[in-house]
Amino acid sequence: MDAVKVLVVDDHDVVREGIRMVLSSDPELEVVGTASSGEEAVEKVRELEPRVVVMDIGMPGLSGFEATRRIREAHPDVQVVALTVHDSEAYVFQMLQAGATGYVIKRAPAEDVIHAVKRAALGESVLHPSVAKLVIRDYLSRVERGEDESFDHLSEREREILKLIAEGKTNREIAEMLFLSIKTVQAHRANLMHKLGMHDRTELVKYAIRKGIIGLDET
Repeated sequence: MDAVKVLVVDDHDVVREGIRMVLSSDPELEVVGTASSGEEAVEKVRELEPRVVVMDIGMPGLSGFEATRRIREAHPDVQVVALTVHDSEAYVFQMLQAGATGYVIKRAPAEDVIHAVKRAALGESVLHPSVAKLVIRDYLSRVERGEDESFDHLSEREREILKLIAEGKTNREIAEMLFLSIKTVQAHRANLMHKLGMHDRTELVKYAIRKGIIGLDET
């Protein structure tokens, strides 16, 4: 079986080299290249065709969020694992929105990083325990507040559009896919927000994950 090709992206030389060494220690993984910026990562994916990209978030220029989004749009089969110091809710859900398959914190043991990359190569999702707690805590807080978690009151079309929004599709892309006008999509989107009591796409993504409308590997 061929080794999994991996691209490592981090703007700090020492960190980047450390990650490369950790991953290269496993015979089932092959680090085919490294990148020090989001822009370089997008280019290297096109050149090197890795199976998995280990992506930092906080980089100057093109952020890890945007680099992940561009990579996933251009290369749907390439999986991205976020490896970052950030474990706040805002960072987690933005990265999942962008299309990351996994989210690992840099303080995690080396074997956890290797495990996450291998899982991602299989198209599976993996979240660092502290990150998984955020998703669970968000769900429990809604239950405690008595918020309506049912989506039975959404029409079939609204559920369809909700899924596409959560997957990162723009209004124009949704309109083209469903053969609707952009104004119709905008109207459905407004209705969704009103019915669910939500105000932005991040909230919709979290809702879609909680309800199983999309999986973590689809965001």
